[in-house]
Amino acid sequence: MIKAKKSLGQNFLADGRISRRIVESVAPLRSDLVLEIGPGTGALTTLLVEQSGFVVAVELDPRLIRELENTLAPGNHLLVEADALTVDWADLIARGRDSLRRAQGEGAGPERVRVVANLPYYVSTPIIERLLRLKSEVNDMTLMLQDEVADRIVSEPGTREYGYLSVLVQFYCEVRKLFEVPPSAFTPAPKVRSAIIRLDVRRHPLVDVASDEGFLKLVSCCFAQRRKTIANNLKAAAGALRYRAPIEEGLLAAGIDPRRRAETLSVAEFGALYHALIQN
Repeated sequence: MIKAKKSLGQNFLADGRISRRIVESVAPLRSDLVLEIGPGTGALTTLLVEQSGFVVAVELDPRLIRELENTLAPGNHLLVEADALTVDWADLIARGRDSLRRAQGEGAGPERVRVVANLPYYVSTPIIERLLRLKSEVNDMTLMLQDEVADRIVSEPGTREYGYLSVLVQFYCEVRKLFEVPPSAFTPAPKVRSAIIRLDVRRHPLVDVASDEGFLKLVSCCFAQRRKTIANNLKAAAGALRYRAPIEEGLLAAGIDPRRRAETLSVAEFGALYHALIQN
């Protein structure tokens, strides 16, 4: 048995019931291209290869790549030794689609690109941000995260957990928390609980803005100091953001009380604020 590396945040899923439940929630089809991040010892990979059209598994640890090469029979999968933070996802999608189409032949149904990942806590947010940049290239994502991170993603305005990550993900996706996973399901057992969430990528972002990057920069600035009011955070960000109207006028036009804090604003209200202050 390969020993987990603490430096890579490795905790290998070892409960077959949980593995099957995760894959059942994904419900892959033979026409699906699945991108798996962090396959580990293959608890999910084996099931995904059995049920999907083609699987591209990205793993940073070369020991695990060798183990999977010995475990998986040659066929509808590609093992890639790479860092999920730097790998060219568009290229992997293109390669996976080519392989799937060659295997399926003429008359195959339209393929969906689906992500399945067990993400270590310390890299979960930047990897999610990278995947969201793929936008409509991806149909959905089923992610195993630390429970705390999952709660932040699915939280609603006015809750303690709601923040920039919540707005970012909900801007691009419909979000659901499916179920929690106890530490006992892993080897070694982590000190925290995990959770499975489902992100269904929207055809179009939740609010219509001229620039996704500009909108998210505004949102980030609004959450810079959580204890400050929305007006004070906007004033502090005046050097980073170029407003087309005075802050007070913009807030009034967006129907937002300047005394409110960022965690009380919905994604739609952030959109209204962007239109009032930034978008020409």
